[in-house]
Amino acid sequence: MATHRPARESSTSPAPQTPRQAGASAARLVSLRDAAEVFGVSVKTIRRRIADGTVTGYRIGTLIRVDLDELRAALVVKIRSAH
Repeated sequence: MATHRPARESSTSPAPQTPRQAGASAARLVSLRDAAEVFGVSVKTIRRRIADGTVTGYRIGTLIRVDLDELRAALVVKIRSAH
């Protein structure tokens, strides 16, 4: 007698959504090197901001990442015009 095997869930369930796809706000985590290039500063500057608490560093395994939006809010300061 043949046994009936239920269909595998992975073949019938949709692929999991990332937070961005699900409509939730997601952090744009990038490496320290990439963040330094975006803002034209050194990696050491980014590390200093993490150390002094200005920016949050996120550890993913052995890697450290920062949120570009948070970094922009912390580093970029609008200056008044001289005129």
